[in-house]
Order: sequence, then C-alpha cells, then structure tokens
Amino acid sequence: MEPKSIAFHHFGCKVNFAEASALSRQFKDKGFQLKDFREMADVYVISTCVVTAVAEKKCRAAIRQAHHLNPEAKIAVIGCFPELMPDGLEKMEGVSLVLGHSAKFALCEEVERLFNHSGHEHPVFPASNEFVSSWSLGDRTRSFVKIQDGCDYYCSYCTIPLARGHSRSDTIGNVIRNVEEAVRAGVKEIVLTGVNIGDFGRNTEETFLDLLRELEKVSEIPRIRVSSIEPDLLNDAVIDFIASSKKLMPHFHIPLQSGSARILKLMKRKYDRELFASRIRKICDLLPLACIATDVIVGFPGESEDDFRETYDFIEGLELSYVHVFSYSRRANTIAAGMAEPVQDKIKKQRSGLLHQLSENKKKIFYLKNKGLTAHVLFESDNSNGFMHGFTENYIKVKTKFDPRLVNQITTVNLDVLGEELCYEVLGIGY
Repeated sequence: MEPKSIAFHHFGCKVNFAEASALSRQFKDKGFQLKDFREMADVYVISTCVVTAVAEKKCRAAIRQAHHLNPEAKIAVIGCFPELMPDGLEKMEGVSLVLGHSAKFALCEEVERLFNHSGHEHPVFPASNEFVSSWSLGDRTRSFVKIQDGCDYYCSYCTIPLARGHSRSDTIGNVIRNVEEAVRAGVKEIVLTGVNIGDFGRNTEETFLDLLRELEKVSEIPRIRVSSIEPDLLNDAVIDFIASSKKLMPHFHIPLQSGSARILKLMKRKYDRELFASRIRKICDLLPLACIATDVIVGFPGESEDDFRETYDFIEGLELSYVHVFSYSRRANTIAAGMAEPVQDKIKKQRSGLLHQLSENKKKIFYLKNKGLTAHVLFESDNSNGFMHGFTENYIKVKTKFDPRLVNQITTVNLDVLGEELCYEVLGIGY
C-alpha cells in the first residue's frame, strides 16, 4: 500500500516555521511521504498567521489552493488563525481539522484518527500554557530553534498574546540538546527564535544571558544568530557578551515600531526613544560593522504628519542597516482597534514608501562600509540562474557561480564587487 502523503505551508514568524518543521518530521517518522505544497497530497497542513489582514487573507487563499489541488484531501489549519477565529475556518470547504496552538502538537494523532475514521472533525482542546520545544530542519543551512513562546507585553495593536498565551520558555538544558541534534544533522548556523526571546527564563529562573553563555561552550556550533529582541530586554550585559563572542554573529534585530514619543505611548511599548537610541550607540561602539535592523509600523491610529516626521528623522539619525516597514492593520480585540483617528490607506502607502526608500539608502551605506573587507560566508543550496547565495557574519548577502561543493560551507571571501541589487559578487573561489 502506497504511503500517505502530506504537504506543509507556513505563514508568519520563524516560530511558526520551527514548529511546522518539527511537526513534519513527526509525520515522516510515521511513514508519511513529504510533498511540496504545490503538489498533489493526501493531507495539507497550513500553519497560519493573523498579525495583519494581509496575512489572514493569504491563509484563506492557501486553504482554497489546497482544496483545488485535491478536493479529496484532508486540510488541517493550525496556529494563530484557529486560536482567534475558529468558526469561520470550520465552514471553509475542504477543512477537516482546526487546531490552535494548544492543539497543533497533537496534529499527527488527529490526522491518523481522520484516516482511521475514529476521530471527529474540529476537535476542541483546552487552552494550555505549556512550552513545546521545536527546531527546524530542511534544505536550509540554518536551523531556527524555538527557545520561548507567548508574550506578556500586550502592545495595543497586537494579537499575539491572545493567540499564543503567556510568556514561557524552554530550559537551557533542552535548548542545548536541540541545538546539538540540529548540528549532528549538518546545520552550520543556529537562529534562536521565539515570540519575545529576551524574556527567556521567566518561568525557569534562568536568563537569556545564561543561555548565551552556555551555548558559547558548545564547540560543535560554528555560528549562532539572535532573532528579534525587544530593546528593553537587550541590556548592556547581553550586548557586551555578543561583542566578545566567537560564535554569536554581529547581527541585531531590534523593533522600534515608532520614533514618535507620543505614538510609542499609545502603542504601550515598554521603552522610549532614548533607550532605543542608547542600544544602537552601544552596539556601534563595540561592533562598528554589526548589522542592525529594525521594525516600524506606519499609520497607527492618530499618527499625524508630525508624528511620522519624528519617526523618519529619528531613524535617519541612527546607524541602522535597514528597516522592515509595516502598515498598521486593524486587529479585532486589541486596544488600538477602538482608537479614533484612523489613518487613510493612501497616507499609509505614502509614508511606507518614504521609509522603504530610507531603508534602501541605509542598506547601501551599510554594504559600502564593508567594501574591500574579508568576510566568511555560509552558502546556501539555492541555484538561481546559475548563481548561489550566502550571508556573511553580519548578514551581508553574497553571490557566486553555483558550485555544489560550496553548499553549507563557511567560505572566506573578499567583498570587492558590489552589484546593483545590493549583493556582493564573488568570482573564482578557491579550495
């Protein structure tokens, strides 16, 4: 009998990716054949995101795509969308399972029950604030290791605490075990990920700095990156340790969300402009070539032209490498959803365009600052028109002619030729 086939598709954060990857390995161990989401499969699993209305729309489109590919397939929808809006999903054609965060780790058992006709559709699970560890493994050269979940910040625009629950963490010992397993599978770079990773250890009496210190001792790990971390939790001790580390990459992602003091308060963020700026200055003093990225939301309710200009000028004056720009998206059951003075879409688009251009300018300055230097690139397995890509320690993109011998190898290169698409071109790599 031919084995059942299953295809996964994830939206949203790297936590979703790590969890979906861990779930796919469970099905592989059970004898399922893993398929690409664009192929015919017996089961489709969609790991959802509802951070924005656009993400929600993409999740619905993926459900319709899966049903069109195979009308007889079982479709499982898991994650944030079911946690916040399960009723609408249950009515969508082809959907057999709707599992929120508390339930999705029972996905394998629930799918087997569907095929054995011993289960019922749309099972209900009690809410849970237990931590379930996950790490990704695929055709990437890096693994996203989930170290923390949930959030206690309750920013006025965000649904993540409603979808993922309270902040909770893995233990240092278990993180080390997951990292060592990923390294044994051939991974060369670990990315520590979570919903609010700086909050690591809140329920275990350990700290994020404790975790970094222990990971530094694991000799098998060549490279470690820290994913997005809140500025109020990125303290001097953490920055000092990263600056002195031989394994932790000089790469920071620190969300700003707004450069307006007034809007930051309305967003209920846990820091002010001065604290954010001090973090950037500290990093630049210790690691002048570090990559520093940030997130910004434009069009938050009540954001005036003066508020936006304050944000623009603040970002322009900081040594940031690039900016992820998001337009505010109204989310039900958040404080911001009830705020007056919504910003028109055309104004959001205009402000977003200005910040995207500023980001491009900053990225070019950052790349040029590294021109002529020697760097170490971890090459990936992609083959795009005969070229492959990789990233330096400080996350500068590099391309060279595709060579299978370079895949998943850390290679020394000279950053001499900067292409028009902001990617260093390296030719004639020797062995």
